[in-house]
Amino acid sequence: MNILIVHAHPEPRSFSSALKEVAVEAFTRQGHAVQVSDLYAMRFDPVASQDDFRARANPDYCVYALEQRHAVETVTLREDIQRELEKLLWCDLLLLNFPLFWYAMPAILKGWVDRVLVSGVTYGGRRFYDRGGLAGKRALVSLTLGGQEHMFGKEGIHGPLEDLLKPLLRGTLGYTGFSVHRPFIGWHIPYLSAAERAAVLEAWRERLSGLDDEMDYLPQPALDDFDERLYRKGRPS
Repeated sequence: MNILIVHAHPEPRSFSSALKEVAVEAFTRQGHAVQVSDLYAMRFDPVASQDDFRARANPDYCVYALEQRHAVETVTLREDIQRELEKLLWCDLLLLNFPLFWYAMPAILKGWVDRVLVSGVTYGGRRFYDRGGLAGKRALVSLTLGGQEHMFGKEGIHGPLEDLLKPLLRGTLGYTGFSVHRPFIGWHIPYLSAAERAAVLEAWRERLSGLDDEMDYLPQPALDDFDERLYRKGRPS
């Protein structure tokens, strides 16, 4: 299996970075091919702009998604985007590894999504969810945060974490066709002892060792369940 790890943490000695290293080690030991995009180390540019296209379909007005499609057709995407897109298309499993910033992924990773999940390749028209351009691939999110697990339960102050991550788990990964594994969460990390952190890393290793057997993907819409208006079939209008 081909695995792409996209890692987004500014500190190489962070616990998030340790999760990344464990993943590389575990997947390599299992015989998988692994590539890593360490976005901070790469100084990846997260800003989607007109400069992302070496030739424009419309030089006077930039509709970013349409320019993405044109750049794919004419092979004129900026080189850094093209390299990451090739890694994305190469992989069978995408692992996004990051600390939670303000209920979301860090801006540098959001920029990777904006620039690399290219229209006309990963989605476009009615090529989304189970018909998305990345259908047949799998995705896994691993993240760290300072909050405690009970704070993100149904009765916790923040509500379920998977609900907060819906823009990523469904609106990005599910939308482009990925089968999305349930995320791995490192809870309360800044406040754990060394022994407790080691236990989290061991749980991560164990999770990765059994990943191929996991079939309980997060539910995503299937287009056959919706009519031409994209309204669920069988429901009153």
